[in-house]
Amino acid sequence: MSKEETNNKKGWSRRKFLIRSSVGVGVVIGTGYVTKSIWRRYLTEFANTVEAPYQGSKVPSLWFEIDAQNMVTLHSTKVEMGQGAFTGLAQIAAEEFDMPLSNFRVVHAESISGNIDAFGTGGSTSISSLWTPLREMAATMREMIRLQASKQLNVALDEVKAANGIVTDGKQSFTYGEIVLKVVEWEEVDTPELKSVKDFKVIGKALPRVDLKEKVSGAPIYGMDAQMPDMVFGAVLRPNTIDAILTSADTSEAENMPGVIKIVREDDFIGVIANTYFEAENAKNAIKAVWTPNLLWQSRDIVEKTKVGKGKASSIQKSGNPSKYLKDDEGIITAEYSSPIGAHAQIEPNGAVAFVKEDGAEIILSTQVVEITRKEVAKRLGFKKDQVNIIPTFLGGAFGRRLHSAHAVQAAVMSKAVGKPVKCFFNRQEEFQNDTFRPPTHHVLKAKLNEDGLIEALEHNVSSGAVAVGSPLLPSIVPTLMGSDLGAWRGGMIQYSGIPNYEAISWFVELPFATSWWRSLGLLANTFAIESFMDELAIKAGKDPIEFRLAQIDDSKAGYRLKEVIIAAAQKSGWTNEVKDGRAMGFACSTDVNTPVAQVVEVSIENDEIKVHKVTCAMDPGLVINPDQVRAQCEGAIIMGMSAAMFEKMDVVDSQLKPIIYGPYKMALMKHAPKEIDVVLIQNSDTPGGVGEPPLGPIGAAIANAVFRLTGQRLRDMPLTLA
Repeated sequence: MSKEETNNKKGWSRRKFLIRSSVGVGVVIGTGYVTKSIWRRYLTEFANTVEAPYQGSKVPSLWFEIDAQNMVTLHSTKVEMGQGAFTGLAQIAAEEFDMPLSNFRVVHAESISGNIDAFGTGGSTSISSLWTPLREMAATMREMIRLQASKQLNVALDEVKAANGIVTDGKQSFTYGEIVLKVVEWEEVDTPELKSVKDFKVIGKALPRVDLKEKVSGAPIYGMDAQMPDMVFGAVLRPNTIDAILTSADTSEAENMPGVIKIVREDDFIGVIANTYFEAENAKNAIKAVWTPNLLWQSRDIVEKTKVGKGKASSIQKSGNPSKYLKDDEGIITAEYSSPIGAHAQIEPNGAVAFVKEDGAEIILSTQVVEITRKEVAKRLGFKKDQVNIIPTFLGGAFGRRLHSAHAVQAAVMSKAVGKPVKCFFNRQEEFQNDTFRPPTHHVLKAKLNEDGLIEALEHNVSSGAVAVGSPLLPSIVPTLMGSDLGAWRGGMIQYSGIPNYEAISWFVELPFATSWWRSLGLLANTFAIESFMDELAIKAGKDPIEFRLAQIDDSKAGYRLKEVIIAAAQKSGWTNEVKDGRAMGFACSTDVNTPVAQVVEVSIENDEIKVHKVTCAMDPGLVINPDQVRAQCEGAIIMGMSAAMFEKMDVVDSQLKPIIYGPYKMALMKHAPKEIDVVLIQNSDTPGGVGEPPLGPIGAAIANAVFRLTGQRLRDMPLTLA
């Protein structure tokens, strides 16, 4: 049996996940009720709270190598893109290995090793999904070493102790590495009992990052740094308009330009291969290409197309009978909100270095999806999967942009055409123009208050383009069953379950350009709409916005955790609903991947611009592996959310997406960062939850709510701009 077959038997495949989960897909289909709203709401509620299990190898010897110097190399199936996954995973492993973190180095697992995660890296699951499997593998590996030590020392197993990277029988002591050096064949052992939280020595400590040295010293660790011997360069002809078909391409001039080795013409792309990057780019630019648009799109067309009521509706959440209270105009409070097209704008453009030989292929690239990339390359080249080795690198930013790496196929096809390694990357303009964007959204909210000034009924309609629909990351049956896009409505459900009547409705529209995963998916836009509206309702009711929210949260576990972060944020920030010294506070909260977050911002208006002075963020991510890293994730998410909420926007002009370079594409700068971000971590669970995306949710609404207190202007459209 191959390593990969062994891994599949020990791990969880996507198919097993769907079958074993309580969704009961087969049962749903069998009942004939799959088209009914009740079933779809059941599925969306489940998808909103389920934590995806780890779908990879659980064989310790594939994860860990130990050398004679007692250094452990951890081969991670999760990629490092700045989120600190390598350090967190190393701390988890070090705890059960009973070794100092300084004895660990972490590298990306190459696909040829058989150590592959079918899910990839995303959804804030790198730590949470591996929490139990990685501890089990580390503890098992420790016991395998202890067994080998007992044999080498010729003593009973119960006489051998393992601690701090040393095994001893009380008379002789050896490092783990010295024992491993003499191992001829590993013997399987049962997984021992794992440590309890009270016994942790490494987990929970703010230890230095394991990848710090490489990043500070500028080591060539990113995909763009990759090189191979005898490498040449590729460039791909890409459209500069949306919704257009390549009707003709004259390559005659390009073929005769200096340095050009070959022009590759495929059904789905045209590539230029040359001796240098600039020669490839110059030749590509010399191709006389004609792109024929289906329609000449403008921004106003996209805005109109995205409006609630224009797409396909699906009820994703419902409690009580909200339509009974919202059927007429009497006492109904209504508001609309919107968010624009957003780019990923990550620093490192997409690309790959590929070398295809007769018997296989090797691809070096920055990707979040090793297994999907391997499958796509193998299929295109006519290889078996195990003939393709994907070598992941550090990611120079990703934010969901690298959840599909189709450019690896293009590099591989060009390499095969010339029999040499080919390096092919997007240039900056191409990266912007051909991004898989955050889709624009439109929201319509309605509510009615009761005699006590609390919400009697609430309805949220959100219209958006695709996020998960069409992605190779998700089985196509999932959106079919749900009738909606789980990425677009993420964060769009009503979290105030104490409200007696509420409903969330997702409207799906097809847009003429590629949209897909963006950090936190729909969370930022949906929370902006719902939490801005909650602020409006609190003011309408004449209540403090925090007390207004707390009064409408039930006593469930999720409700309790949400209340805890709201109270913590209010107390830590010194919350006040009053304007003082030209500054005002704004509040918002959200729950994402079961992690509740509450934020209070303090803003002023300077030179007719919004100035954020301080953000207080309270979050309950469960067990914290490394407090410094979690705080850094909060800080990064808050700054990214501020940038998207206050500055970022793509426009469509004559079917061209603009702007396509940094600078004109406005983003938050150092001067816009708050002087203080105060993070409060609450632990209401002994297992870690998602961290990377949840803090993005509240920031846009919190800023808008603060601006209203300060100016009386209700900002309902992102990016937030003062009138």
